[in-house]
Amino acid sequence: MNNNKASRKNAAKKEEMQERLKAGVLSANFPEVESIVISMMYSQREIAKSIPRTVHFCPGSYAFFRIGCLNKDCVDGGFDLSQVLTSMIRNRRNAAKGKLDCEGDGASAGHSAIDYEITIQYQ
Repeated sequence: MNNNKASRKNAAKKEEMQERLKAGVLSANFPEVESIVISMMYSQREIAKSIPRTVHFCPGSYAFFRIGCLNKDCVDGGFDLSQVLTSMIRNRRNAAKGKLDCEGDGASAGHSAIDYEITIQYQ
């Protein structure tokens, strides 16, 4: 990885940590939520098989709902589930399914897509 790409990646990681801190914790933003589970299947055009991933949020987790892209060269991409989750919580929905493509810049051939299932438990 060249220095320019490495410094962009480091800057993006620092910015993400600042966003996590700014978002606060789940219990402060959504006190009625006991847990959130996001089950995903990542897919990439260059990789024939899908990769499963599950992310758990508890009351002490950051209320930051952006999931990274699997492409190691992707800097500003990923999957922002904030609108999906806030809408679910506002409407007190327990489950949702959907698909998202990576929001990253550049050639999309190397970016990933996810099929997701979200389950929310309320207190």
